[in-house]
Amino acid sequence: MINPLGGLGDLQKLQQHAQQMQQALQQEQVVVEKNGVRVVVRGDQVIHEIEIDGIIENRLAEAINEAIKKTQELAARKLIEISQREG
Repeated sequence: MINPLGGLGDLQKLQQHAQQMQQALQQEQVVVEKNGVRVVVRGDQVIHEIEIDGIIENRLAEAINEAIKKTQELAARKLIEISQREG
């Protein structure tokens, strides 16, 4: 007999791996310094800090992070729309 929920365990395992990877990426940072600008970005693509000519500009980081979040939400909505059209 075929178990229609057999793939559920695999899905849960995949979700656990994704969460572990997300947590690991949050611990990593990339620092880029160029033309008097220093940007610190976490591995999960969140801007941790922006420094311009020695002055920390976290307002700028907050605005960019909000813009990125909105584009991710837009992409998620578009993906849902596309998958509903196909289904």
